Amino acid sequence: MRFSLIALMIVNGAALAAAPVSDLSSSSTTSSQIEQLQRLIQARGASQVALQQQLNELQEEVSELRGITETHSHKLEQIVDRQRELYLEIERRLSSVQAIEPQVEETVNDTADSNEVSYGGTLGENEAYDQAVNLILKERRYDDAIPEFQSFIKTFPNSIYIANAHYWLGQLLFNKAKYDEAKVHFDKVIRSFPDSNKRSDALLKQGTVYQKLDNNSEAKKLFEQVISEYPDSNAAGLAKSRLTSLN
Repeated sequence: MRFSLIALMIVNGAALAAAPVSDLSSSSTTSSQIEQLQRLIQARGASQVALQQQLNELQEEVSELRGITETHSHKLEQIVDRQRELYLEIERRLSSVQAIEPQVEETVNDTADSNEVSYGGTLGENEAYDQAVNLILKERRYDDAIPEFQSFIKTFPNSIYIANAHYWLGQLLFNKAKYDEAKVHFDKVIRSFPDSNKRSDALLKQGTVYQKLDNNSEAKKLFEQVISEYPDSNAAGLAKSRLTSLN
């Protein structure tokens, strides 16, 4: 009888262990876990929104920096162009001085008995050219330089500076967006003066003229010609970058 009583107590204890009290505790735990999960989802959502805002801001900064870089690259290219032209002009002047000195010496020897030296117009030619060039390089009076070069070309058609004069005039007209007129002078340098130190630059500028006139096929030919005929020149380097912009 005692054993039966003990067995009955054990059965009742097991029943009590499985009673609804345990279910209430489990329900409370589940609700707490759901609330924690909801808070976690909300926090994650807020974090994603903040991260997206930061990403948008970074993209805007990258776009601004890219624009600034492109602007600086363009300005640098213009500076390089001007420096190269100044260098070539100095080189041209040194070459012309070396060519003129023997002529002057010969003239002086031929007129040793005279107090006056005749330069046969050479000095006037030099002065006229220097005056036109100085309007560009020193005084920056670009509009005034145009008629000066036009007058020089008309007055001294056989000058040793005639190719340079056509190039400078073409450059001045190009800067004023007079592309058809500029094209005539660049073409003159390209076709008539194959040994001119301005020919590679004239080819490059002529290609740029056609690019401005939306004739990209002709521009491409000229840029490729610069690279082919003057592979080690500064003009070839610029032609490569402009070819890339056409593709």
